[in-house]
Amino acid sequence: MKRLAAVMVALMLMATPAMAEKNITIGISKIVAHPALDALEQGVMDGVTERFPEATFDLQNANGEISTAASIAQKFKAENVDIAVGIATPTAQALVNTIKNAPVIYCAVTDPVDAGLIGSYDVGEKNVTGVSDMTPVKEQIQFLAGVKKIKSLGHIYSSSEANAVRLAQLAEEACRELGIAFVPATVSNSTEVKQAIQTIIRRVDGIYISNDNTVVSALTSITDVAAKHNKPVMSADPSSAETIPVLAAWGFDYYKMGKRTGRLVADVLSGTKPETVPTIFMTEPSDIDLLLNLDVAKDLGVTFPEEAIKNAATLVKDGKIVKR
Repeated sequence: MKRLAAVMVALMLMATPAMAEKNITIGISKIVAHPALDALEQGVMDGVTERFPEATFDLQNANGEISTAASIAQKFKAENVDIAVGIATPTAQALVNTIKNAPVIYCAVTDPVDAGLIGSYDVGEKNVTGVSDMTPVKEQIQFLAGVKKIKSLGHIYSSSEANAVRLAQLAEEACRELGIAFVPATVSNSTEVKQAIQTIIRRVDGIYISNDNTVVSALTSITDVAAKHNKPVMSADPSSAETIPVLAAWGFDYYKMGKRTGRLVADVLSGTKPETVPTIFMTEPSDIDLLLNLDVAKDLGVTFPEEAIKNAATLVKDGKIVKR
C-alpha cells in the first residue's frame, strides 16, 4: 500500500505542470490592426507555445481607441489572466494602470520610461517588463535624403500616442542636425491622416512615417496623396510596406520582436521575476529589415545605391515581393 501511495503521489506531481499549463491564459491587447501589429501578435503566441503549447490566448483589438484599451484592461483584470501583453504604448499603459496582481509585458513600446511604464531601462518594475521598438530615426531620414534631395521633410504623427510624440521629437532633432526643415502635422485618430497629408504635401520634398500605429493604420492615405504629388515616403514599418507603395521602409522584423516577447512571457511563466528583467532592445542585424520598392523608385525617377539594393532584405519589383 505504501508503494502504491508513493506511485500515486509521484503521478500527481508529474501531472501538475501539465494541468497548470492547460489552464494558462494570456491576454493580448493591441491598439489597432495593421500588418506589423498582427505580426507581433502572432509572434507572441508562437513564442509562448514553444514552451507552453496548451496555453490559450484572449486576443483583443482596441481599434485605435484609448477608452477601448482601458475596457480591455478591465476585462483582463476581471478574468484573472495569467499574464497580459500590451502591444504598443497606449494598450500597455492601460494594462499597467489597471492590472496589479498579474505580470504585464509590454511589446513594441518605443520609450517605456517616457511612457511611465518603468523607471529605468536597466530593470523592470514589479510585474512589469518588456520589449522596446526604439527605431533609428536619424539614420532612416539620412537614407531618404541620400536617395532624393530633401530640403523639407513632412512628418505626420499621433498626438495621443506617447511613443509617436517621442519619435516626432527625435525626427525634429535629426532634421535640425541634417539641415532639413521639419514640417509636422498631428492627428488624433486614423480618419484625420488623409487631411493631414493634404495639408502639408505641397510644402515638403518627402514624408517620413515612424512606427506610429495610428498613422501606419492609414498609410495608404499618405501614399495615395504622395504619389499624386511625386513625393517619396519613407516608413519605419517594413511589414506594411510589402503591400503599401512607400519608396523605402527600414525597421524591425515585427514577427521576430513578437516572438522574443513571447519567449519573455514564457520565462515569466516559468518563474522569472519581471522586475529583474531590463528592457529588451532588438539590436541584432538580423532584427532589422530594409525594404526597397523599385517600382516606386522608377515612378519617382530616383535610383537606390547599389549597396542598399544589395543589403535590402526585401525588394518590390514589377509588383512582386522578393525576399532575400
